[in-house]
Amino acid sequence: MAPVPEFNKELFSKESFVLRAPKPWGYEIIFTPPNLPYTGKIIHVEAGKRLSLQVHDKKQESYYLASGECNVVLENNRGELETVALEHGKGYTVAIGQKHRLWAVTDCDVFEASTPESGTTYRLEDDYKRPDETEALRAQERGQK
Repeated sequence: MAPVPEFNKELFSKESFVLRAPKPWGYEIIFTPPNLPYTGKIIHVEAGKRLSLQVHDKKQESYYLASGECNVVLENNRGELETVALEHGKGYTVAIGQKHRLWAVTDCDVFEASTPESGTTYRLEDDYKRPDETEALRAQERGQK
């Protein structure tokens, strides 16, 4: 029988965590503390609105459509952008360095599981004229030090 891994008591907490981050297209609800090696969030996007066309230098993410209708624009293996309608009950993964964007058809909620919120999000196109999201800017927007 394989050895049982030791319990990391430093990560133990009975405290709940939630951070609601307003966005120009809706909001994010982050439900994992920032010290974990992964991030979980709910992305709520209002009908007709879209996130920036972006690429991450360190972050990989997977999506699951929880409610509503939403498209994801993804860069394919030829470097072209394709629009994929997210289907309920299926997961979709975006690789590090892959261009992508969520685009709501109706109000929608998308679960995102990802590697930690680190590195830079390069905004290639943004309807709201926001700058690239660096770690320092992300911490400032979320009230973290």
